[in-house]
Amino acid sequence: MNILKVTDPAFQKYGRIVDNVDFTGLVEALKHTPCPENVVYEPSVEALEALPVMEELSRVAYGEMPIQIGYCNGHNTMLNALEYHRDSEINVAATEAVLMLGLLTDVEADHTYDTSKVEAFLVPAGTAVEIYATTLHYAPCHREADGFQVGIVLPRGTNYPLKGKHEKVAEAMTEDAMLTAVNKWLIGHQEGGLEEGCFLGLKGKNLCLTED
Repeated sequence: MNILKVTDPAFQKYGRIVDNVDFTGLVEALKHTPCPENVVYEPSVEALEALPVMEELSRVAYGEMPIQIGYCNGHNTMLNALEYHRDSEINVAATEAVLMLGLLTDVEADHTYDTSKVEAFLVPAGTAVEIYATTLHYAPCHREADGFQVGIVLPRGTNYPLKGKHEKVAEAMTEDAMLTAVNKWLIGHQEGGLEEGCFLGLKGKNLCLTED
């Protein structure tokens, strides 16, 4: 799979490099978080949120909205699914990582999406990127054997269990059927190993980073 850099102009429709916040302390702290053979996601980590960057991100990047800082770490080379939120997500790469991205505007009226439209971007270690609300994304991928460690910044409460009742169906009739967590709409691939009932609307190959 062709991998572009986040400095490539092609990335500009998906997000931007965040260069007006000091992520040094957060990057160092992320290096001490677990990196399993699979993928682990923690939406909120107290030790990360105790860092000075917490207040700075809330003020500078989110206009004083309440936020959370967690991480997504591990080993992954597959697309498996794509998700989106009603707001931007900031990814802070403690190690080199690759993001597979798409555009929400390319999702069809029946909520399906063709994976051939996905593009992959390399985020160098120490770099933070804002992923826009109109960008489809999911778990990062690794290129090094040690895996990836990526900080995830989102508005407070995102990706936590839903409080209301939302019918999850394999064939979505409405966007509500795709809601799998707070502020998280998911489009899965039938080969993605997702839990039963998730909407499987990704058409085409379940992309693999190591394939051409």
